[in-house]
Amino acid sequence: MSDKTEVNLTGVKQNKSVWLVKVPKYLSQQWDKATEKGEVGKITIGKKQGKTEVHFSLDEDLTGLDAVGEQDASLRVPRDHPFTMHPVGGQSMAVFSQSDTDEISLEGLVVHRAECRPVVNDNYMKLKKLQIQESMKPQRLSQQLERAVTNVFKPVANHDFNLEYEKKKKSEGKMVRADRQLVLDMLFSAFEKHQYYNIKDLVDITKQPVTYLKEIMREIGTYNSKGAHKSTWELKSEYRHYQSAEDEDTQTS
Repeated sequence: MSDKTEVNLTGVKQNKSVWLVKVPKYLSQQWDKATEKGEVGKITIGKKQGKTEVHFSLDEDLTGLDAVGEQDASLRVPRDHPFTMHPVGGQSMAVFSQSDTDEISLEGLVVHRAECRPVVNDNYMKLKKLQIQESMKPQRLSQQLERAVTNVFKPVANHDFNLEYEKKKKSEGKMVRADRQLVLDMLFSAFEKHQYYNIKDLVDITKQPVTYLKEIMREIGTYNSKGAHKSTWELKSEYRHYQSAEDEDTQTS
C-alpha cells in the first residue's frame, strides 16, 4: 500500500458484500494463465438438506500443467473444488484493492469465509507428489564446464579492496606495541614540529597499531571533528609546549 491516507469508499456506499476464499496455490497459478477477459471457471450455489453447498469448476482450458516441470502428459490440475464454509464470527473484515494509479478502494465487507479444496483422487495425489518433488529440487546446481566461458563476466581470484584490506591487516599485524613511555616520547617529539596530525601520519611515525595509538591519544590529545583542522589530533592544552592563538588573545586582553 502507498502512503496515501484517502480511500475510495464507494464500495461501502453501494453496500457491497464479498466472500473471502482461500484457494490452493496451483489454482491461483492456473488463473494467471487466463487471458485478460477470459473465464477461469464457474461457481454453482445450491442447497442440500437445508445447507448451502458451493462448488467451483475450473475451466477445461486451464487444467494443463505446461508450467510445472516434467510430468505425465495425462496429469491435469483438478477441476472440481467444493467449498468448505466457515462463519465470519464477530470479526469485521473488508477487502481493499489498489489500482495502477495507486488509488486504494474499499471493495466491500466480508460476509462469508470459505476454503476452496480439490476433490481428493489419484490425479490430485499425483499432482501433490509432483509439487513436493519440485520443491525439493535445489535452487542452485554446480556444473563442471568443459571449457572456459569467455562471453560473460569472469570471476577474479581476489578483488582490489580485499587485497588492500589484507595488506593493511598484514602490515598492522607486524606492529608490536612498544613501551607506553616510548610511544609518548615519540608523540611529544612529533607535536613539537607540528600542531596537527591525522591518525595515519601518527601510525607512520610511531609504527604502532591504530587501536593502541588512539587509546594513548585520547589521554593526551583532542580530536577535531569539525573546523579547519577536521579529522586531526592535537595535544591537550596541558601538554602543549606552545600557546594557541586563543590562549594568546586571552593573555593579551
